[in-house]
Amino acid sequence: MNDRFRISNLLSGRLAELGLVLPALLRQAGLPLGFFQQEKIYANTAELFALYRAIGELSQDPAIGVKLGSEPRLERYHPSAMVAVCSRSYGDALERMARYKQLTCPEEIRVRVTRDEVAVEFVYIEADESEPSVLVDTALAWILSVGRRGTDGQITPLRLELNRAVQHREVLEEHFGCKVKFKAGRNALVFHKRDLDRPFLTHNVELLAAIGAQLESELESRHAGTDVGDQVKRTLKRSLAGRRPSLQDIAQELAMSPRTLQRRLGEAEITFQQLVEDTRRELAHHYLRQSSLELNGVAFLLGYEDANSFFRAFQGWEGTSPGEWRTRQPEYEADRRATAA
Repeated sequence: MNDRFRISNLLSGRLAELGLVLPALLRQAGLPLGFFQQEKIYANTAELFALYRAIGELSQDPAIGVKLGSEPRLERYHPSAMVAVCSRSYGDALERMARYKQLTCPEEIRVRVTRDEVAVEFVYIEADESEPSVLVDTALAWILSVGRRGTDGQITPLRLELNRAVQHREVLEEHFGCKVKFKAGRNALVFHKRDLDRPFLTHNVELLAAIGAQLESELESRHAGTDVGDQVKRTLKRSLAGRRPSLQDIAQELAMSPRTLQRRLGEAEITFQQLVEDTRRELAHHYLRQSSLELNGVAFLLGYEDANSFFRAFQGWEGTSPGEWRTRQPEYEADRRATAA
């Protein structure tokens, strides 16, 4: 799965409405000042986390997360949220939200049903660190806001579970309408199982069919694009050592013309350069966890002309040097000790 989140073009306006100064926010997050001026805004997991961490650091409002996740204006809803609101029931809405989440990011909405309870969690597939508190609050508030809108406020969670230390308990309990369990083993919003069957007063068959058909079409295209992206990455992993294969090289390996490969990548909104960088980053993590590989050797295996090019690229990916990153990995330390013994 590609590590790309599609960020709504409406987010910058929403942040400004909530009192945040965008240039200061982007500087705090380490993002380019033109980040929100892009026609299509994408961020990887690390950049998304940095953005929401900066929101929490600069905002004076402890409720900033739940406010971001509780958009009151329906015209600002993403199509997937519109489909959720038009669903038959809350359970149907959760299923659709989880399904169409695939269109925007490497993130999963997991709905776990156990006896009389149902827990909703967000899982960030490519995360190397814990998600920021503001992002957790935003995601779980969004889940609740859809249920409240669809049932005209008839859904109240049993509890909110957060893995962070106690913070702003009163704010969170007032918004979610339930007790908060801090230092929990997960970030989840827990409902009674019967809430899944609550009918939505906003159920709209015509709108559901119209928007749903478009989202299904996009999902089908995305899956096709993901397949070709995965094929390219697998081929790159076999071909990188000592050289940087071109798009023409990979197309030949996949038994298709360069034009066809370029077209299929374009349909999936993936660039060949992006796949090369993603593949190099994944392999760099793999190689650096092995104590037997020197840094110059890692650079060679990733197809860099010299070690300095690799060091600069890695600094851009992780914000630290390959050597410093390596020493923080438990697998590397265990392998080093085993080798020394």
